[in-house]
Amino acid sequence: MIKDMVMRHLALAVMVSGSLVAASAAHAQTYDPNFPVCLHTYGPNGYIDCRYTALEECKFEATGRAAECEINPYFTPVAPRPRRGARRPH
Repeated sequence: MIKDMVMRHLALAVMVSGSLVAASAAHAQTYDPNFPVCLHTYGPNGYIDCRYTALEECKFEATGRAAECEINPYFTPVAPRPRRGARRPH
């Protein structure tokens, strides 16, 4: 009887800890890998917004705010597609 109770508590503890680990891994990604420049806003509601294609565009948005622009370390540029009919080396 006591052994069954201990096993139930142990099983419950394993399920709860597994749920906590799964929930903590579900945070949204901070940096969008599709854009090369991010706006990092500071303050109590600070955030990182990666939707800028140029540093100048981001700096314009940061003007007058507690923010700075930074290069996105996770940006993955898309390789240009070969032109149609272009010859490939053999």
